[in-house]
Amino acid sequence: MAALVVLVALAACGEAPDREHTRAVADVPVLVRPMVYREPDPETRRGLGPDGRPDLCVRAKCVALTFDDGPMEHTERLLEILARYDALATFFVVGKMVEEFPDVVRKEVAAGHEIANHSWDHSDLASLSAEGVTAQIQRTQDAILRQSGYRSVLLRPPYGSSNERVAKVAASFGLPEIIWAVDPMDWRDRSSSLVTRRVLSETRPGGVVLMHDIHATTVDAVPAILEGLAAKGYRFVTVSRLFQGTVLKPGHQYRERKTSVAR
Repeated sequence: MAALVVLVALAACGEAPDREHTRAVADVPVLVRPMVYREPDPETRRGLGPDGRPDLCVRAKCVALTFDDGPMEHTERLLEILARYDALATFFVVGKMVEEFPDVVRKEVAAGHEIANHSWDHSDLASLSAEGVTAQIQRTQDAILRQSGYRSVLLRPPYGSSNERVAKVAASFGLPEIIWAVDPMDWRDRSSSLVTRRVLSETRPGGVVLMHDIHATTVDAVPAILEGLAAKGYRFVTVSRLFQGTVLKPGHQYRERKTSVAR
């Protein structure tokens, strides 16, 4: 019942224009993630990321597929599809749903996907006080860590709605705001073929693609999206991998590689 209530709320918030339309686990080890914010150094300038690994996306055509609002009932099928195509993605999860489907989040982590913060209950953060924004982010950070052992290093405000107050709170958590370059409107148009066409026609190298794993039609579209983009030479990477050679500053917004909007 709790999942149904949240799903109805998420579906209802897809009507605003220009928005994203849309048990404690004692034995789970904490995954140490590389810090997001680092000053540029010679290694980075030589084409290495801050973690010392080669920056794949300097030469390869990379795209970051992102899925919002889950986990929910369709997410496990999505994970099976991604595994079949050896594709990685980033899941911007809602804290309430992490508590509702903790096993699914663990499967996301085990498969190598990235988990990121999408607020506690999909509230419009720009409409909240600083204390309200802090609670939304903190509760979700805690839920992700408690249920999966994963430390999230990215934030996506619901609807992409942010302001100076949200940016300041995000910065206090050390979180950059990841928005998107491609929105296939899967929250509004429940047509797999239409969603597929939009993603294939609008995706560019370095782009971040917004989708929602709460919709069956979106999950249905993923095989064709993966096949179509792979045929164009794209590599499917997490958001952090996409921006590996870039300094992501907490509180700043990023829509695609090398594009940042400071507040």
